[in-house]
Parts: sequence; C-alpha cells; structure tokens
Amino acid sequence: MLSLRPYQSPMADHVLSVPRNGLWAGMGLGKTLVSLFAINIMQFIERDMTLVLAPKRVAECTWPDERVKWSAMLPNIELSIVAGNQKQRAHALTRDANVFTLCYQNIPWLMEHLNGRWPFARIIADESTRLKSLRVTMQISKLGKDFVTGQGGVRAKALAKIAHFGDLKYWWNLTGTPSPNGYLDLWGQTWFLDQGVRLGRNFGSYKFRYFQNVAQGDQRAIWVPQKFALQQINRKLADITLSVEAKDHFKLPPLISNVIYIDMPAEARRLYREMEKDLYTEIGGTPIEALTAGMKSQKLLQMASGAVYLNAVLGEAQRGPKNWKAVHDGKLQALDSVVSEAAGAPILVAYYFVSDLARLKCAFPHGRQLDDQPGTIRDWNAGKISLLFAHPKSAGHGLNLQDGGNILVFFSHDWNLEEYLQIIERIGPTRQAQSGYDRSVYVHYLVARDTVDEDVLARRESKRAVQDLLMTSMKRRLAA
Repeated sequence: MLSLRPYQSPMADHVLSVPRNGLWAGMGLGKTLVSLFAINIMQFIERDMTLVLAPKRVAECTWPDERVKWSAMLPNIELSIVAGNQKQRAHALTRDANVFTLCYQNIPWLMEHLNGRWPFARIIADESTRLKSLRVTMQISKLGKDFVTGQGGVRAKALAKIAHFGDLKYWWNLTGTPSPNGYLDLWGQTWFLDQGVRLGRNFGSYKFRYFQNVAQGDQRAIWVPQKFALQQINRKLADITLSVEAKDHFKLPPLISNVIYIDMPAEARRLYREMEKDLYTEIGGTPIEALTAGMKSQKLLQMASGAVYLNAVLGEAQRGPKNWKAVHDGKLQALDSVVSEAAGAPILVAYYFVSDLARLKCAFPHGRQLDDQPGTIRDWNAGKISLLFAHPKSAGHGLNLQDGGNILVFFSHDWNLEEYLQIIERIGPTRQAQSGYDRSVYVHYLVARDTVDEDVLARRESKRAVQDLLMTSMKRRLAA
C-alpha cells in the first residue's frame, strides 16, 4: 500500500493536530500530497469542505494532478477546479466534492458570489506569501466587527473578513519561502492563523516593536530587525509552525551555478550610463525617461537585458504590441552558445520583460512559451520541448517541471527573491531527487558586466541568508 515518505508523516501530524498552522516545507517536499492525505483522514471523522487557494497554474494543474497521481491513497477526496468564466466557476462550486481549488485572483469574486453563505470549514493558503500584504485592524461598532484597512492586497482584505468568523475551523498556510524579503513578510500571513495574537494586532505595532529604520547611504532607509527580534519572533511562532528542509532528509544532487558575463557594446553602454546618471536618454530620437528611482532600476535592468520600454510606466509599455527599443543582442548571442553546448538537452529560460519574450521568440523560433495551457507543461515533461521560455511569476509555486530537464538560464533579472527561488526549484535538486534523477542541476546567469544585473545577484544572496536563518530556527526534531 502507498504511504507517505518518512519525513512527510510528521508534516501530516502537524497539520492534523494544529487547526491553524504554518507548514514551511522546502520546495518539492510534498506539501500538496501531505495536505490531501490529511484531509482524506479527516473525512473519516467529519465530512466537510476545503477551499484551496493557490496561484493559477497550481490551482488548476498541480492539485488536480496530485489527486490523480496519488488516488490510491486518497479514496475520500473528490476535487473540483473552480476556474473559467463566472458561470463555469459558479457551476464548479455546486459539484459533489470536498476539495475546491481556486486561484487567488478570484477571491473577490468568490466572496461576492457566496454573499455570506460560507460553506468551507477549512482554507489552505498554498504559497501563503501571497497574503503577506495584509494590513488590517478591527474595531467594534453597532454593526459588529468592522475592518479598518490601510495598504494591502484586495484579495487578502477580502479573506480577512471571514478568516476568524463563522464556521471556518481550520487554516493552513503552506509555503517553502515564508520570508523571501525578510521577517516583515511574516505578519500578514500569521494574522490569518491567530488574528494577531503572536505578532501584534496590527502591522504597525509589529514593525515598530521588532524593527528599526536604518539609512542605507544615498539610498532610502530600510527596516531591519532589532537584535532581539529574530529569537523572539521564532519563539512566538514555534507552537503553530513546522519547518522542514530537504537537505536534512536525503542527499541532493548538486546545483551548479555559472555566471556568463556579457560586455555591452559601446553605444549601449553609453545609453545605459546616461540613464543611470540622468534618468533620461534618447534612442533614435525617442526619449526614454525614468520618473523615480524605482523606475530607473527597471529601466536599467531592461537595458542590461537588451531592450528598453519607451513609456515611463512599465504597465503601459506591456499593453503595446512593440512599445520598446532594442539596445543590444549580447544576451541572445550568449544564450545561443548555451543552447549549442547543451547539444539538444532541454533548457528552461527565465525572462522578466515582455520585450525579452518577443526577442527570444524571434531569435529562437523553435522555442515555446510557458502559457496557461496544461498541455504545455505535459509536453515539456515528455521531452517534446527543447527550449521553454517562462516568466518566474508564472512558472513558480508548485509546478513540476523536473521531468523535462535540468538546465535553467536566467536571461534577465529582477529583485524578487521568492520568484527567483521558486523557478529554480521547478527543476531543482529536491525535485530531481524525488523523481529518481541522479543528475546535477545547472543554472546559468546571463549578466551584463558592470550593470545593475550584478547588484541583483549580490542582493539575492543577502536576502537568502535571512530566509535560511528563519527556516533553520523554526525546525523541530521530526523524530519526536
């Protein structure tokens, strides 16, 4: 009979014994399977319904695929994918099922559709860092508890209204990267577990108690933990949180990193330096302007990759068919060399800008984009795609791409550590080992020399140190 792996049994025990909990398990360690296994057991005790919130592809592909893959050990699970247009989503909610998967984008629709008729006893927030932006306080009025919100995501605010009221008994936060950008990320996620009991009733009190604002030279000040903060935060969360890492339980194949430096041509270098210094340059008479330091950072990352948007606002640029100008093709040439050296081995290429994708498709017409179609993932894993272009925001969080290959190339770069870690683990050592592959994972970074590309790489390493510290400090002995 099929059973959980030895390190997964304590994970299942944790979610079964702590009604509102955080399960911080390294990517690829089976959080989805463990959750389904636990729900399956609980169905013997009480027949209830579970709502799984997840990124789009994870909700529509990963959870259903895992249900089918492990059906022999999940006889009590019936799963419905709440996706499609409004009519299709509404119909999916009426199916005879006990697990319903929904992408985070549709949370406001769900709340409006249910109109106070809440049927779920359990919420599983898969990749719970999507809830980190919550900023909420409560006050009592004649109408009951009212929520007074500051900044924060619309989806998180909508969920906050039902998180601790009604018949919702259980809340499980699943993530492999609980604090990708530092301990500040923990408050929003944890509020859904304990309504602010452990880390403070509102984000402001949490921030001012445990952090201090420190100036960074000529850059804006940032919030950094006080000396006592990490130990105290870890202690406060210890009773509801379990942390598990792959390296503690089995030998992983090596991850081999390789930085490939690109020297920008003289004219491209001149344009880059002009933008860096003046926040303004011109390409063929067309002005390119950055209105803020943040926009400048994005413009410089774009130029380092080989193209730059004409609009000051990136979102406007993305809506146009070709609202960008090419600056150089150094990274395209470098990628061509990687493809040649791979000698036909499949390669996953991470890009961050729409202009990157357009140029990649032109230079490598045989490549395919990772889109919303489940068939694309299946073709990749079946070895039918030799070059797959994927945006880290779309390719992270729960997708299994390890069967398709073990080579990843970062064509361009961004400051977001969570997306960076997630896309690596789509084909990373943990997933390779769990799938029975004893092969190294190769990650190539195409880096424009003496540009912001190098700053991003350095900043990722410093953030990773915070992430690793948190995961280690929150571990429990699994043998207990």
